[in-house]
Amino acid sequence: MLAYIIRRFLYAIPILIGVNVLTFALFFMVNTPDQMARVQLGDKHITQQDINNWKAQRGYDKPLFVNSQKDGLAVVTDTIFFDKSVKLLAFDFGKSDEGRSIGGDIQERMWPSLAVQVPTFIIGIAVNIFFALVIVMFRASLFEFSALTFCVMLLSISSVFYILGGQFFFAKMWSLVPISGYLGGADALRFLILPIIIGVMAGIGAGTRMYRTIFIEEAGKDYMRTARAKGVSELNLLFKHLLPNGMIPVLTGVVVVIPQLFMGSLLMESFFGIPGLGSYTLDAIQAQDFAVVRAMVFLGSVLYIIGLLLTDISYTLVDPRVKLS
Repeated sequence: MLAYIIRRFLYAIPILIGVNVLTFALFFMVNTPDQMARVQLGDKHITQQDINNWKAQRGYDKPLFVNSQKDGLAVVTDTIFFDKSVKLLAFDFGKSDEGRSIGGDIQERMWPSLAVQVPTFIIGIAVNIFFALVIVMFRASLFEFSALTFCVMLLSISSVFYILGGQFFFAKMWSLVPISGYLGGADALRFLILPIIIGVMAGIGAGTRMYRTIFIEEAGKDYMRTARAKGVSELNLLFKHLLPNGMIPVLTGVVVVIPQLFMGSLLMESFFGIPGLGSYTLDAIQAQDFAVVRAMVFLGSVLYIIGLLLTDISYTLVDPRVKLS
């Protein structure tokens, strides 16, 4: 397995390089530093000197790939590509256009994101699996039809509606929780309850339907019919036979998104004022802070590759028939 993991990491290197080069091309070749400066400073009442000063402050005044005015390694290292792209491969995120350390911001903001995403993720999976098993228990009945109709209704409702409805009823009308904001430590709990509940509710429709499909397929296999013929109760069939075997596709689908929990939720964090990586990315997009956007694109690529690797590893843990080679 170790050899497989090493090989997968080696395969990931050209992927990350490709993402890096493509991102660089989009930000610095399609969209030039002069255009970035105009967006930041405004198109009106600015001079070329203002643009040059803005570029010099952020290191955008260097050549893109080759600095012919330098000698030795500085010919390639004293360039925009090396400073803004190559260093990302060593996880040197540099500074934002506002002068803040991007790496420091990421370390600070990932914890509020995890505080929201991890409980939502765990509770959501448990609730969806439970509802899916109950539907399978009463399959081909009025209860199943009603439950699936309810799931479709939940699916048709926008996430924004859940957020606004939750804030209106739980925060404004009933004053059970704060409408938005965030505090560290134990005080964070009262700010996290509502986003977690809304996150779980918003995912019930899609999650329950997906897990029901998996469990229905598993329920029709020979070992389930054999166990039922031997007189095994329906509860034992579901929880001792169907659930462990049905968890194989569930687990592999779940593991791939675990690293993405670090990235947070753009929508949830923005509406609830949670200072996580999701709101950090959205604020950077709105402020046209291209350094932060590039760093978050690269970080998202790294986390996605890690998620795929964890998926392969988890598959071998739950299904001994699968061997990594």
